[in-house]
Amino acid sequence: MLRLWKATINSRNGLAFAFRSEQAVREEIYALLVSLPVAWFIGATAMRAVELVCAVAFVLVVELLNTAIEKLADRLTMDHDKQIGRVKDMGSAAVGVALLMAGAFWIFALVERLGFV
Repeated sequence: MLRLWKATINSRNGLAFAFRSEQAVREEIYALLVSLPVAWFIGATAMRAVELVCAVAFVLVVELLNTAIEKLADRLTMDHDKQIGRVKDMGSAAVGVALLMAGAFWIFALVERLGFV
């Protein structure tokens, strides 16, 4: 139980630090909070609503990993390094793909709700 408690505290600390230091994390947390009630209106079923919320949560997960990569890279060197720049770009691309996926899920659910599917 102690290990679980410590892991929970570490996770809370990491999320709090990311929230304080990264605008993108704040925006995605706000989007997640907004998605909770909106998903119940758009989702044709309870499972679809859960899927919509999970899609937004997935974007947050990828953003947190991208933020961790960027913070680690900046800790290694603040000098411009071509390879580190590429690594940061790949992390950003991962966030972009996650956003596209989430957007596709939400668009599909909206089309489904409006009866076009």
